[in-house]
Amino acid sequence: EIPAGKYELEMSHASLHFKVSHMGLSNYTARFTDFSADLDFDPANPENSSLKATVNPASIKTDYPKPEEKDFDKKLSTDQNWFNTGEFSTAEFVSTKIEKTGENTGKLTGNLTFLGQTKPLTLDVTYNGGYKQRPMSEVAALGFSAHGVMKRSDWGFSQYVPMIGDDVEIILELEFQQVTNQKATDE
Repeated sequence: EIPAGKYELEMSHASLHFKVSHMGLSNYTARFTDFSADLDFDPANPENSSLKATVNPASIKTDYPKPEEKDFDKKLSTDQNWFNTGEFSTAEFVSTKIEKTGENTGKLTGNLTFLGQTKPLTLDVTYNGGYKQRPMSEVAALGFSAHGVMKRSDWGFSQYVPMIGDDVEIILELEFQQVTNQKATDE
């Protein structure tokens, strides 16, 4: 019942977190607060859908204690050995393949461009459901949860490996709303 068409990420109901091992003692968790995604959705043939997402690495939030003593988020975002946003201001994911693996599950494969390197990345995706007309916004909406692992050294990001893990777990919660005809014509 969800209509086909263009959908955009609804940021008040979306999150992008990651986890990485810290010296084998804990999984350090952080998030990005500035990202966007556009979905071209085909409910009859989900494998024909496509997704493009962009992340601003400068929007990292670590909840580092005592930020008045050290701005850890800024260090991670700007340092050349970390996200190096002075040279690489965005990370981008563009889907290349979508395959159904179950009634509400699938694999989303695409090219992730990060730190100037483009490599394939596959995410396991669960379709959480949708509305033909979501209450309050009165537009079609749908939501997904996604999870995957990237080996950061594949993108040349090897600072402190193996003390800080090479495998980075990515956790996404994504809610999309359909781009209305009025909004589409405004763009």
